[in-house]
Amino acid sequence: VRLRIGHNTDTGPVRDTAGGEISELDTLYFGGGTPSRLGGAGVEAMVSIIREHFVVAPGAEITLEANPDDVCAATAMAWARAGINRISLGVQTFNDATLAWLHRTHSADQARLAVQTLRAAGIENVSLDLIFALPSHLERSFSEDLEEALSLRPDHISLYGLTIEDSTPLARWTADGRSRPPVDDVYAEEFLLAHERATGAGMEHYEVSNFASPGRGSRHNSSYWSGQQYLGLGPSAHSFDGARRTWNISPYAAWVSRLNESAEVMMDGEDLSDSNRAAERVYLGLRTSAGYRASAADISTARQWAAAGWADIDGNVIRLRPEGWLRLDALSAGLTGF
Repeated sequence: VRLRIGHNTDTGPVRDTAGGEISELDTLYFGGGTPSRLGGAGVEAMVSIIREHFVVAPGAEITLEANPDDVCAATAMAWARAGINRISLGVQTFNDATLAWLHRTHSADQARLAVQTLRAAGIENVSLDLIFALPSHLERSFSEDLEEALSLRPDHISLYGLTIEDSTPLARWTADGRSRPPVDDVYAEEFLLAHERATGAGMEHYEVSNFASPGRGSRHNSSYWSGQQYLGLGPSAHSFDGARRTWNISPYAAWVSRLNESAEVMMDGEDLSDSNRAAERVYLGLRTSAGYRASAADISTARQWAAAGWADIDGNVIRLRPEGWLRLDALSAGLTGF
């Protein structure tokens, strides 16, 4: 990673695209890659670059995605000095055999130690990523992973269901019989088990894939779900100004080349129509525990969901239950037609 590029033009074009000067940043999120590989000094430099170009609000939530094996005492203290106050830790599982199958570079013990090390450095807000709906031949117990994760008293847990993407090793292994695809029933069972265990431990299931202790929901991700404006810096980064969505070029080499030439890094964009924005409000509202403020016609449709045990209706607000979140795409389409 060439941090010096951050001093060049990436911040300028994105600010222009987003509609002018930004008064203050309420949240920062370093992710979409492996920023913890930058170590302590690298992250300090990265945060410093951002502060040169933008005013970061007092009390801003500043999140860093991290691999457990990148966490050590010196690095964690450097991150804390830089202002990082929230870590999203890519644990995935506490089963070493499954970690090896996933080609992860850390062990279960390193994940446990990473949580302790971050807290000792003063970074109390720690989120754990867990993967579920893995192939049965791995003989991994998701129940045991949940128990292990909750025993660490995380402030936040994010769930990721395994998906098979085209042109990936998993797609090839599935095609030639070396791996079996996840089963829908297992996906539902493990998702509902996570809801039961996490809420039983006092966490709020505040978004379809996310649980948090009181007051510890991700402020950054919540801004996406509530339709707020955001800026994205770096290759493939997306930005949104409330009406138009833009995205940067993807290849790192091309992004670097354009920055070195002081050229535009934005690749393309789209203006959202009224119907697009309305559809997004439905989908984003239904995916959170806050719910979607609906019309009388939508409430009429949702009464069928409530009768099936998929939703609750409170006045003109529709809130999906976990059983409804398992059908989020289909239910959203039922209201939007998309």
